[in-house]
Amino acid sequence: MLGGQRSGKTRQAENRAIAWLRTPGHEAVVVATATVSDEEMAARIARHRADRAALLPRAGCVEEPRELAAVIRLHSAPQRLLVVDCLTLWLTNLLVPEAVGSSSPALDDTGWQAARADLCAALAAAPGPVVLVSTEIGLGSVPADAATRRYIDALGDLHREVGAACARVSWVVAGQALAVKA
Repeated sequence: MLGGQRSGKTRQAENRAIAWLRTPGHEAVVVATATVSDEEMAARIARHRADRAALLPRAGCVEEPRELAAVIRLHSAPQRLLVVDCLTLWLTNLLVPEAVGSSSPALDDTGWQAARADLCAALAAAPGPVVLVSTEIGLGSVPADAATRRYIDALGDLHREVGAACARVSWVVAGQALAVKA
């Protein structure tokens, strides 16, 4: 699920999980990548937790800001749908952890390429379905500073590679999902 901020990506992913859970024996796990960096983010995370509890009471939740490939390998199963929310924050946690209040080291380009390849390998090997949520931010002008250009370029590379690894890709705008790759 790709789209702009507040476009309805998460709700679309949750709706897929709701539909998945209607089948007896099916499970769902939400993999949340956000970290608390300030009061507003703490409130946002609390709101997401409350929304998930109301919409997906049968779904589990794993909060993991950095080790996404390992979580997919550990939790993916044929009867279990994973919803990863979101790749954008995962990338932030890896490339600019200080921006989210983390003391973890930032990955250099080699480390980032390895993490991206590891994620794509985990997705390819996942025995169950995985729904990924990510914000598309590369539609504007080229930023003036090198750090922001690096981040946007890395996110574009991630979207391209993950999109190639996925059977379906949807663009979400105004709460509506449009098939990009069916």
